[in-house]
Amino acid sequence: MDVQALGKRIGDRVLFWDVTFTINERDHVGLIAKNGTGKSTLLSILAGHEGYESGRIIFRNDLKIGYLEQTPTFNPQQTIMEAVLENLIVSEHTDPALRAEQMLTRFKIYDHTQRIGSLSGGQIKRVALAKILINEPDMLILDEPTNHLDLEMIEWLENYLSRSTMSILMVTHDRYFLDRICSVIIEMDDSRIYTYRGNYSYYLEKRQERLENLTTEIERANNLYRTELEWMRRMPQARGHKARYREEAFYELEKIAKQRINERNVRLETGGSYIGSKIFIAKDVCKAFGDNIILHNFNYTFSRYEKLGIVGNNGTGKSTFIKTLLGVEPIDSGSYDIGQTVRFGYYSQEGLHFRDDQKVIDAVRDIAEYVDLGNGQRLSASQFLQHFLFTPEEQHTYIAKLSGGERRRLYLCTVLMRNPNFLILDEPTNDLDIVTLQILEEYLSNFRGCLIIVSHDRYFMDKVVDHILVFKGQGDIQDFPGNYTQYREWKNTTPAPNPSLKGGEQKESTFPLKGDKRGLRPRKLSFKEKQLMAQLEADIERLEAEKKDIETKLSGGTIEVNKIVELSKRLPQLNEELDEKSMQWLELSEIG
Repeated sequence: MDVQALGKRIGDRVLFWDVTFTINERDHVGLIAKNGTGKSTLLSILAGHEGYESGRIIFRNDLKIGYLEQTPTFNPQQTIMEAVLENLIVSEHTDPALRAEQMLTRFKIYDHTQRIGSLSGGQIKRVALAKILINEPDMLILDEPTNHLDLEMIEWLENYLSRSTMSILMVTHDRYFLDRICSVIIEMDDSRIYTYRGNYSYYLEKRQERLENLTTEIERANNLYRTELEWMRRMPQARGHKARYREEAFYELEKIAKQRINERNVRLETGGSYIGSKIFIAKDVCKAFGDNIILHNFNYTFSRYEKLGIVGNNGTGKSTFIKTLLGVEPIDSGSYDIGQTVRFGYYSQEGLHFRDDQKVIDAVRDIAEYVDLGNGQRLSASQFLQHFLFTPEEQHTYIAKLSGGERRRLYLCTVLMRNPNFLILDEPTNDLDIVTLQILEEYLSNFRGCLIIVSHDRYFMDKVVDHILVFKGQGDIQDFPGNYTQYREWKNTTPAPNPSLKGGEQKESTFPLKGDKRGLRPRKLSFKEKQLMAQLEADIERLEAEKKDIETKLSGGTIEVNKIVELSKRLPQLNEELDEKSMQWLELSEIG
C-alpha cells in the first residue's frame, strides 16, 4: 500500500495534510500520534470507509483488507454465527461454518446462538476480531484492538499476530503490544510523518535522537536568524539578485527558527490533600449477582500511600469491587470502614458526560479556577490543562469538536484537579494516546496519596503499581507483591495445581505474600471433605478428557456441521462444570 500526499479536513479543521508512507508485504506497522490528529480517521480512509480531500492511495491488485473499528457495530438481533458469516468471502478449500466455529473457539466464544445485543463490549470485540480473521485478509487495519479485552485474550492475540505473515497497520495505546508485534513505527507529529524501522523500544530511542538533533538545529537557526533579521531591517526594499536570494533564504531560516517541539518535560508535582493513617478496612465483605460471586468474606486493610493494581479476566468483578468501595453499588454483607480524611477521586470506564456547546476551559472552570498543588503552589485552570496537552488555543474549542481520546483527557483533568488524596482509576488508558499516558504515569508516580488502578494495560501497571490483586472469579482474590510482569513470570515458572495428585502429593502453589491480609486461619480437612476432594479429582479428570476430545474434533476439520453445533454447545457446559469443580478442589486444597 502506498499513501501519497493524503489530506483530510473536517469542516474548517485540518486533521492531517500531505501524509505519505508505504506499507510493504508482511510489514507490521504501528501508527503513533496525539489524540485529535486523525488516527482513527486515517485508518477509516485506508479501509475505504471514508473519503479524503487530497492525495491518493495505491493498493496492490486484489488486496483483501480486514478492518477492525475502535467500536465495532453489528445488528443486535443477529446471532453470533449469523454476524460472523455475513458477507464472508467463501474459499473453495474450506467450510465457512467450520472456519467460523474454529476461530470463535479460539476466542473462547462457545455459544454461537447468542444474540449480539446480549453481549458485553469485550465479547463484541472478540466477535469482530474472529469475523475479520476468518476472512483471511492480506492486510489487517486495527483501531485499538486491545480495548475491552482481558489480559488473557490480549496475550493470545499478541502471540497470534506476532507470528502472522499478514501486513498489519494498527493504532494502539498498549506499548507491550506494539513492542512485541510491530517491526515498523510511523509517527504523525505536527503534520509530518516519521518512519522508524524497528519496534516500539527502537522508536523511543531514535525519536529521542531526532528531537535532540532538532533542538540543536533550532538553536543554530535562532542564532543565525537574529543576524539575518538585522540585515533585513537595514536593507532597502529595492534589492539586487544576490540580496533577493538571501531574502528567500531568510524566510526558510525563519520557518526553522520558529519551530516548536511539543514535548511536556515539566514534572507536575502534586502534594495531594492530607491523608491520615487509616484508609479503609474491609471486613468479611460479600457481594454476588445470583450465582456469580464477586466478593466472599473479603478482608483487606489498605495502607497509607499504597499503589494497588487490580487484574483479572472480564466478568470477575473488578469494576463491581470498586463501586462497592465507593458506595455506588451496595454490598450484601460485611462492612467497609473508611478513614475520615479520605477524599476519593474516581475515573470510571463510563466517563463523564460534557455539554457539547461548552468550551474546554469553561468545563474545567466550572469545577475550579485554580488547582492546589500543595506546599503553597497552585496552577490556574488553563495552566493545568496545558500540562495535559490542551494548548491555550485548544482550550477554546467546543467540546462537540473533540475526539474520543480528547474527551477522555479532559475527563481525566476534571478528576485530578479536584485534588483527591485517594485516586481510583477504572481502565484509565482506553482511548488515551501514548503521550498522555506518559504524562499520567509521571503524575501518578509522584502522587502523594493512595491509588487503585483497574487496567488491562500491562506497561501502565508495571510503571505505576507496587502490588496487584488478582481476581480469579467466584470470589477468589489473591494478593501478589509485585507488578504485572513479575506476576506473569511467577505464574509461568510455578506449576499449576494438578488435580490428579493426592492432597499430600500436591505441591503448594501460593503467592509469596507480603503479609496475610485475608485473615485466613489454617485448619485440617474433615473426613467428608477428604471424600469430596477425592470425588472432585475423579470428576475433573473425566471432564478434562471429554473437553480434550471435543477440542480435537473441532480443530480436526473432519466432522459434519450439525455435529460441530452439538459439540460447541457442550463445550461451554463442560467449561462451567470444570470451573466449578476446580474452584471447589482449590478451596479444599488450601485448607488441607
